[in-house]
Amino acid sequence: MRWAVTFGAIVGALLITQSALAQNLSGSLRPEVRPRGDEVSRAASIPILVVPGPSVSRPKLRPSAVSEKAPPQVAPSAKDAGFQDWRVGLRARAQAQGIRGDVFDGAFRGVHYDPDVIKRDRNQSEFTKTIWEYLDSAASNTRVENGRAALRKHRRVLEAIEARYGVDKEVVVAVWGLESNYGTFRGQSDVIQSLATLAYDGRRGEFFEQQLIAALRILQSGDTSPREMTGSWAGAMGHTQFIPTSYLDYAVDFTGDGKRDIWSDDPTDALASTAAYLAKFGWEKGQPWGVEVKLPRNFDYALAIRTVSRTPARWARMGVVGMDGKAVSNHGQASILLPAGSQGVALMIFDNFGVIERYNAADAYVIGVGHLSDRIAGGSEFKASWPRSDRALTFAERQEMQQRLSAAGFDTQGVDGRIGPKTLEAVRGFQREQGMTPDGYASLELLQRLR
Repeated sequence: MRWAVTFGAIVGALLITQSALAQNLSGSLRPEVRPRGDEVSRAASIPILVVPGPSVSRPKLRPSAVSEKAPPQVAPSAKDAGFQDWRVGLRARAQAQGIRGDVFDGAFRGVHYDPDVIKRDRNQSEFTKTIWEYLDSAASNTRVENGRAALRKHRRVLEAIEARYGVDKEVVVAVWGLESNYGTFRGQSDVIQSLATLAYDGRRGEFFEQQLIAALRILQSGDTSPREMTGSWAGAMGHTQFIPTSYLDYAVDFTGDGKRDIWSDDPTDALASTAAYLAKFGWEKGQPWGVEVKLPRNFDYALAIRTVSRTPARWARMGVVGMDGKAVSNHGQASILLPAGSQGVALMIFDNFGVIERYNAADAYVIGVGHLSDRIAGGSEFKASWPRSDRALTFAERQEMQQRLSAAGFDTQGVDGRIGPKTLEAVRGFQREQGMTPDGYASLELLQRLR
């Protein structure tokens, strides 16, 4: 079930202005991702979505059947008139899938077409950050300190969650930190209105209608009420930003109150649901997501791909060792990942990297969660430097690179502005031809050479 296995498959990260990166930690940090089948986002240029400022924390009280507040009313438009006509057909389709009419009508009371949601959806690919800029915020000292404070405050429940699901508590806290800044930015968009707008819009209508029907099922189950079902503009909800289908499949009632409550101020059910999700996809307690390593001077960069895996001992025989100069401990098969090419941090990644990836398929996000969890647990910052003189390629520049690579005989098999395996293979081919280090790093320097 590819659509349901990634909480982050429909949402981007917050783009925080450079001046606020070290200060404003009120928003989530979720790189834009696609469903896992696309296998993209393997370079340092991370698409980022701009989202406005922090939400107000919502009350803990679960609503009763009445006293609903409808979304703010706006002047009707031609688009909204079409939306209201579409809603009639949707109601019939929802009822055919088991949604009661009263549940549908209550959910759609006051709901209208929201053009701001469409604007955000269209603009996702236009903004980029380098991996180091992303990590500067994702694992900043402030976010680490806040994570340690959250761990202390909720230690008892986190230890109980860890004992039940076998997922390291620091990783659960790190997901919480990146998704909602430890619950302080859970999103205040009306989820029904957002999902209905995206479903009606049609660009990814089938997917968003699936999420909308799932949201209606949640309401019908009584876990929350329509106007309390708030979240991101794209429908991700609660402390750890579940999309509705993922909620239905993986959310748990850890408190035992009969509700799987991921929205209230109490984060218990949300944190337990995150652990349950990671456990479902094979989390191995005590195994690192990744370890920073040193590469030998003669390293074959063709081996730095996810499809090549070795034991740490075998990597050590090839000269790939931990930052202490010793072989990395044997935690199973591992691959080498170079998120910023040969001039940046080198990582030896294990199976748990792929488990976090099921939550959000962008490498930057996985590294952010992993590194933040390590820092919360007392680990150090990465020791190697990043190529901070570089800048991220824009969406248009990534498209241009693909066009020029294909024209030069290195087929990227499409021009979509996303740096996936085929584009990286083409980059490596061009780098070899040019006598460059074939590390697959899609840099501005490479684009300039292509030009």
